[in-house]
Amino acid sequence: MRRWNGWGDTAIDQPLKPEALAFLREAVGPGATPVDAAYEAALAQVAAQPGRLPPHPLIDVSPAARLAASFGQSCADWLRLRFGVLGRVTDGVAFPESREAVRELLDRAARQGVAVLPCGGATSVVGHLSPAGDKPVLTLNLTRMMRLTHLDRAAQLASFEAGVLGPDLEAQLRAHGYTLGHFPQSFEYSTLGGWIVTRSSGQQSSRFGRIEQLFAGGHLETPLGPLDLPTFPASAAGPDLREWVLGSEGRFGVLTEATVRVTRLPEREQFIGVFFPDWARAQAAVQALAQARVGLSMLRLANPIETLTTLKLAGHARAIGWLERYLALCGAGSEKCLLFAGFTGNKAQVGAMQRQAKAIIAAHGGVSTGTLLGDKWRANRFRGVYLRNSLWAAGYAVDTMETACDWPRVAPMMAAIEAAGRDALAAFGERTHCYTHLSHVYPQGSSVYSTFVFRVGPDFDTSFARWQALKRAASAAIVAHGGTISHQHGVGKDHAPWLSAEKGEAGLAALAAAQRHFDPQGVMAPGNLLGDA
Repeated sequence: MRRWNGWGDTAIDQPLKPEALAFLREAVGPGATPVDAAYEAALAQVAAQPGRLPPHPLIDVSPAARLAASFGQSCADWLRLRFGVLGRVTDGVAFPESREAVRELLDRAARQGVAVLPCGGATSVVGHLSPAGDKPVLTLNLTRMMRLTHLDRAAQLASFEAGVLGPDLEAQLRAHGYTLGHFPQSFEYSTLGGWIVTRSSGQQSSRFGRIEQLFAGGHLETPLGPLDLPTFPASAAGPDLREWVLGSEGRFGVLTEATVRVTRLPEREQFIGVFFPDWARAQAAVQALAQARVGLSMLRLANPIETLTTLKLAGHARAIGWLERYLALCGAGSEKCLLFAGFTGNKAQVGAMQRQAKAIIAAHGGVSTGTLLGDKWRANRFRGVYLRNSLWAAGYAVDTMETACDWPRVAPMMAAIEAAGRDALAAFGERTHCYTHLSHVYPQGSSVYSTFVFRVGPDFDTSFARWQALKRAASAAIVAHGGTISHQHGVGKDHAPWLSAEKGEAGLAALAAAQRHFDPQGVMAPGNLLGDA
């Protein structure tokens, strides 16, 4: 069963080791276990907000359905659910099972003055699902639209209904010997449609591509009418209309079907852990690997604080102690940085990649631990996020900020985001534990993904004020240092105030004009992306 106020399956826990708790107490201060609001109390709050939607066979107006559809996985969502300060919730939830049902619901919403919020797996961390504006809100949950409808083996194209969850998508493809290869950390609960409309990036996108490289075409139901996107290997016929769907975050319509580029299952796959003596050599190494176009499926580099945090949270103090002594002898001491690298392909490809990568890693002072740590990362690649539940139980909240910038800006960006987080919490007399990794690297530059752990306050208002100050400070630092406001999570409502720094006045006006064209009555996802609600 999925947690109603946290991450993931209730049967899965990632308990914090005593060493990890001691580390956090020293870094942030002692946490006090919060008293969570009861599920029954949350349902009562929802029931106290009468739904404003006329009855319809496809629409569920029960408090349980409305509660589940109104929150994602942002820190703000967690604070509202855990403290029981819900605010506004959606008026009802529809579960269409066909393109025709989506069309009917959109037409009905336009006639009745209802806003529509498309929803997939409800994993948004930027506020996509929060109702906004004055209209009644209908959430359109697409997760019953999950079929593989066609597989073209010759062209290696697979067509799916857009509500298919990551595990179901991969299972249907793997039954035929194929994979999409798109594995975001939210893989278990996020959907294909959600990946496309938020421009998602998977952990192994260096090999398989970000979702914009994988999305070949599809079908969008807009309030104006249907929009079909045929598939081509390439086209010079004007602007690419797929780009109107990618990153559209529900503003132009509902993506009901998507055709994606798939590949044969790889013959071999291996992940290794490598330690570098310091950040300068570590960054130079991953930059060299990316620019040499070695073809690795993943490069994930942690800075010294994240490396230290990873080792501390792992527990196993004796084994980690032996590892650190060995690394120190090899020149990787207190400033060491941990790189996870992925090798995916056939036997010859993997062998060639390993030889090329080994030479570059050695030239930058890297110390490989082989597959020892890589296998552990692979086994827990979707489990790390469960630590949020354990941290909350210990009295700590977690938020993340992510961006991307060109290589000369990477190190200054990392320092600026972390400093902004520390300063924001210091204004409350609090500390935050900040650390950063590069989750995706490119020949041009890299993502910069920062995590902040801070103490939960004694009440909602105190905790929310801390989070809001942190979000604003880190976002301002990102745009001030020339980064995008989102590399992989989309914009939603939380990041919309900073979009203008990237798009400019003319760009935002163009997006708003496209929104008015496809949605003249303002039905779709008010507040998302453009922050207009």
